[in-house]
Amino acid sequence: MGKTPKTPEQMKYENLEKQYETKRPLMKNIIKAFFVGGFICFIGQVISYFYIYFFNFTEQTAGNPTVATMVFIAMLLTGFGVYDHIGQFGGAGSAVPVTGFGNAVISAAIEHKTEGYVLGVGGNIFKLAGSVIVFGVFSAFVVALIKTILIQLGVI
Repeated sequence: MGKTPKTPEQMKYENLEKQYETKRPLMKNIIKAFFVGGFICFIGQVISYFYIYFFNFTEQTAGNPTVATMVFIAMLLTGFGVYDHIGQFGGAGSAVPVTGFGNAVISAAIEHKTEGYVLGVGGNIFKLAGSVIVFGVFSAFVVALIKTILIQLGVI
């Protein structure tokens, strides 16, 4: 089955749409996202080294407190309205690291604060977090299941 040809009205509308479409500076946005995301990761590395050198964590055990600290900082910055500016400037560079998760969780809570603390904040704070946690648990189960099967078959 082939595509149906476009009518002259559809082609005219597409040309009009292209004429008024906002041109986005793609390369500029990519560079800003790269540097913002890189700077967030740099801060995470500094925090990781802080835990390693001042609390005698190993590189492996410093990961969890580093992630918790980064999420906490992102939540604070979101609560004070700073992370929104970082997100506006850096785009996906601020959303992809774990700090974007903290921002999304708190943003949902702040957005529904007027509905009350139980039904508003409590009911909406886990909108994103719940699905992320469920996906993480399910994918960990699948990976463990595959690894167990491969061990039983003698592949690993």
